[in-house]
Amino acid sequence: MRGECWTESSQPVGPDTAPPTEVETNAACPELVQVNSQIIPVNSSLQKMIMRHGGTLGGCLGEEQDAQCPGSVAVQKRIDCHPQPGASREACEARGCTWCSSDVPNAPWCFFPENSPYGYARSGSPEQTAKGWRVTLNKRQALSLFGNDISPIVFEVEFQTKDRLRFRLYDPNAQRFEVPLKIDGPGVTAEEANYEVEFSDDSTHLKIKRKSTGTVLWDSPLVDLFFSNQFLQITTAVPSTSVYGFGEHEHPTFKHNMDFVTYGMYARDQAPTSFANLYGVHPFYMCVEPDANAHGVLLLNSNAQDVTLSPNPSLTFRTIGGILDFYLFMGPTPENVVQQYTEAIGRPHMPAYWALGFQLSRWGYNSLDVLKETVDRMKRYDIPYDVQHYDIDYMERRLDFTYDKVNFAGLPEFIKEMKKNGKHNILILDPFIAKDEEPGTYRPYELGQEMGVWVNNSDGVTPAVGQAWPPGDCVFPDYSNPRTVEWWTQLCLEFKDVLDYDGIWIDMNEPSNFMRGQIPGCADTEINNPPYTPSISDRSLAEKTLCPDSKTYLGDHYNTHSLFGWAQTEPTYNAVKQATGKRPYVLSRSTFVGSGKHTAHWLGDNFSLWKDLRRSVIGIMEFNLFGIPFIGADICGFNWNTTYELCLRWMQLGSFYPFSRNHNSEGNIEQDPAVFGDEFAKISRATLRIRYSLLPYLYTLFYESHVHGGTVVRSLMHEFTSDPETHGIDTAFLWGSAFMIAPVLEEGARTVDVYFPDAQWFDYYTGLKVPSSWKKSHVTVSAPLSKIPLYIRGGNILPQQAPATTTTESRLNPFGLLIALDEQGEASGSLFWDDGDSIDTIENENYFLAKYTFSKGQLKTEIVKDGYRGADTLKYNKITILGLKLRPQAVSLNGKSIRGDAVTYEMSGKLVLRISAPLTKELNIKFY
Repeated sequence: MRGECWTESSQPVGPDTAPPTEVETNAACPELVQVNSQIIPVNSSLQKMIMRHGGTLGGCLGEEQDAQCPGSVAVQKRIDCHPQPGASREACEARGCTWCSSDVPNAPWCFFPENSPYGYARSGSPEQTAKGWRVTLNKRQALSLFGNDISPIVFEVEFQTKDRLRFRLYDPNAQRFEVPLKIDGPGVTAEEANYEVEFSDDSTHLKIKRKSTGTVLWDSPLVDLFFSNQFLQITTAVPSTSVYGFGEHEHPTFKHNMDFVTYGMYARDQAPTSFANLYGVHPFYMCVEPDANAHGVLLLNSNAQDVTLSPNPSLTFRTIGGILDFYLFMGPTPENVVQQYTEAIGRPHMPAYWALGFQLSRWGYNSLDVLKETVDRMKRYDIPYDVQHYDIDYMERRLDFTYDKVNFAGLPEFIKEMKKNGKHNILILDPFIAKDEEPGTYRPYELGQEMGVWVNNSDGVTPAVGQAWPPGDCVFPDYSNPRTVEWWTQLCLEFKDVLDYDGIWIDMNEPSNFMRGQIPGCADTEINNPPYTPSISDRSLAEKTLCPDSKTYLGDHYNTHSLFGWAQTEPTYNAVKQATGKRPYVLSRSTFVGSGKHTAHWLGDNFSLWKDLRRSVIGIMEFNLFGIPFIGADICGFNWNTTYELCLRWMQLGSFYPFSRNHNSEGNIEQDPAVFGDEFAKISRATLRIRYSLLPYLYTLFYESHVHGGTVVRSLMHEFTSDPETHGIDTAFLWGSAFMIAPVLEEGARTVDVYFPDAQWFDYYTGLKVPSSWKKSHVTVSAPLSKIPLYIRGGNILPQQAPATTTTESRLNPFGLLIALDEQGEASGSLFWDDGDSIDTIENENYFLAKYTFSKGQLKTEIVKDGYRGADTLKYNKITILGLKLRPQAVSLNGKSIRGDAVTYEMSGKLVLRISAPLTKELNIKFY
């Protein structure tokens, strides 16, 4: 809408119209200015105000900029009564709301008064149910915000487990859409639960408390509750501003800014942009309470929605369909919160060992010859590399289940050759199928037509037709339909006979359509143009996707849109499992609550910018909270050309993403780590070799995540919750509890500011103990271009293995233990090992698990499980101990004395033992 004059009800189209404190002037109408999507005449008092607030303004707008509003709601407690664009005093007061300007950036100027006419009141006493209780709520007055209000509604509480509470608000007289993710709990009594749910004495507030401390975790005034057909809203106070989560977005910080910031959630194909709704939907947050206990909350709802974070501090949830279905997880540690969350939504899948190796990709090799040159270059520099991805340029005219027999002639043989060399191959598939090919030439479409597998138009009969990568028009498989699952599985199995893939990458599954709705456009109905559209890009439900009134097996696309990728993931996982007979590898762009059970994820079409490098750290920590620990960002950036320094720093950081892949877009310069010359290749190789040497530790973390449901990557706050300084740190991160990565995130920097929480830390490179004066301090540490700072936390034992250029080779190499002692001279750790790619090795007990403890000068090994015979040929050859206080006089291994020349000791307290001992036998080492 550039060059047009904005009106009260319009707004410029584009992903950047929602951010806080964003001021735009309109060249076509210089007398108007738009601030946060709201339009106001420019006058001298406004200009003064903009200058006074650094060029920013927020919230609703009006003529009387500095009006005082005696007796009205305190600014930080305001809840927006006009959340859509175009507020005015007249429109606000017609809603029974208060209009009052504020110079607080982003604060709403139209807000609910203390004596709001809206909301619900309790009717009668709670009634006991099998797992809790329910109570009826009635609307207080007839006034409606968006029409079609529902009354009565039911508020129902289920005590699912002692640490998990479900509470939901629904219409007792009509079935509304609910997300088909079943979360069951055995049920506990109110006495057994670690929470208590109550109404305030005057029945105006619903409160949930932590029993042990009395902290109020949830506090919702019923007067702020809305439940209409297409607008549901609830507000809760939160006990602190240490709030994390909500996705998928590119957040500027890990700990959220609570100054009236709104994030929309609705799956959307768009490159990461501040404040924009991206590929997946995760309405889950974690809050750290003032006493350092933590809890998590999920709103299980798949409709377009947004959440406003306010400085009170409070959260306002708005959604345009379904029900308000909340789950509360009691922690009390951040790790407990994530474990309880994944117990409910599904534990993360166990990746294959090779999938933790370095991966290479690009859209735009455009020929097998170019790809071969890249592979040869990587080999020449001996850079560790396990997995090759094939983007849409391998296809014939971008048609799924084909390959280009001209530019990629010989691809089937090449893939077999890669496998012979110990590498693995991942093919991309898109969720749209060309419909205009010559009859009899394109089986995927014809079989789909025959089986009736497409998303349909609003008539429920004719397939929705859009446009995407393939030539002509295309149709969209409805993966929520069992017939589609059958069709998809069959095609994936058949394709395995053409190209011998090891995994499938599912892209564009928001679903993406290169139009606003399908042909011929969306009808002007309430389902397509609801009375309230959440704060999503373009304020459109159909932009770059299908019309909301399209029909899927589960119901209207209005309800199921954000479930499209989620519904595609499990069938793809099962198809890969069937096709390969091995542990499945699926990489999905669109995700939803519970996707981690079947897929890895990457942070999408990022840019080759330092900002994107930095924000990727936040993204990987957030997806670990969402139960998707197999996460990474495109190393060196996907869009635009990278630079030598940016790409090198990104290779260093990316070497420690759980999912480590360098990927690039068509038309950009090549950016694989072998293309920049000797020095770059040498540094990348060295950093990747550190990753590969620590893969046994990373794999063990994935085992623990799969079995117990926690995180693989975590923030410093996660481990040092009681230290408030950690709450805002998002430039460094941890693998598990033991290994800190402190990347360089700024151009030209040769040092990094690192915060060392209260623990004993060791420099990974030198083994030197960090000075005790650094504890609980920010310290500037050296980071030349060749190095990413890495630290080991005392009290931990990390299993290691000599690296190689593929995991196929490295898995045969000798193991080591890296033992970092705490102040008490103690440490512990474990090693999980299996064949790396068989299905259900854990469930079938075909694995090896050792637990190590170091205490009182002695290392002891407990073999918890010895179920994998493939480990019998493996050996330990090196034990490194950091933080010894005294040089030992003698060392024995399993009761036998070790020769002096096998022991090296440095005055720093670092000791290295060279040994040869079988992995599957107990390893007991004593120092005298």
